[in-house]
Amino acid sequence: MKDQDLIRMANQIAKAFAYYPEDYAIDETRTHIRKFWEPRMRRQIMKYVADGAQGLDPVATKAIAGLPEPIEFNAG
Repeated sequence: MKDQDLIRMANQIAKAFAYYPEDYAIDETRTHIRKFWEPRMRRQIMKYVADGAQGLDPVATKAIAGLPEPIEFNAG
């Protein structure tokens, strides 16, 4: 997936919580990304944040920075 797609998606999630207190918005954005994004998507956006996070909403940036490293399970 392209970085721009992930940025757009993360920003949309953060904007959905824009009217809540910042700490709540960060927690809910992080929870949504952790629950609904595939590990490879989370890994990619985490790398993007580590590389500077240009274009990401500040709430999205803080939420992503606090994500745990995704774990992938081998189905075989």
